Amino acid sequence: MDKEELFKKLRISSRGNLFEAEIPKATKEDEKAIEEWAGELESEGKIKLRECVRREYSVYLHGILKYVP
Repeated sequence: MDKEELFKKLRISSRGNLFEAEIPKATKEDEKAIEEWAGELESEGKIKLRECVRREYSVYLHGILKYVP
C-alpha cells in the first residue's frame, strides 16, 4: 500500500465528505507508514484527520474528505 492507495480507500469508505476506515496492519512499520501517509494527505489539503487510533491489528482513521478537483 502507498499514499495514493490509502487515499482511494478513504474515498471509498466515505459517506458524503466524512470518512471512517480501519486499515489492517502487519507490522509496526506498516502502522508508522499509514500514519505518515495520512499526515501527508492532511498537509496536502486532501483530508482533515479527526482521529487516528492505533489498535492491535489495525489503524483506525476518522475525518473529513476535502473537495479535490
